[in-house]
Amino acid sequence: MKRVEAIIKPFKLDEVKDALSEVGVQGMTVTEVKGFGRTGGKKEVYRGSAYVVDFVPKVKIEIVLPDEMVQDVLDAIEKSAKTGRIGDGKIFVIPIDTAIRIRTGERDRDAI
Repeated sequence: MKRVEAIIKPFKLDEVKDALSEVGVQGMTVTEVKGFGRTGGKKEVYRGSAYVVDFVPKVKIEIVLPDEMVQDVLDAIEKSAKTGRIGDGKIFVIPIDTAIRIRTGERDRDAI
């Protein structure tokens, strides 16, 4: 099993969710996050004064899935989240040792 974490632009969330649904993803966790990458944020002007916005709003999607679904999920996220501009985001794949569905006690693949 793997956990796929994707940090994407907020306005791409619905498009990514639809693409994931098409490849069979049945559940995900979505969190509003802030951060910055190589660009270090962006400059903005407010009431005539320039300042740097260090943290840019993003959305983090987390999905736990069987190994055989990982490539389809990665392709779906990458294709649907891409704008071709700086700040499109990142995708991370993390191994999962154990998963437990609290309500039923199901474990591992049965729990996801």
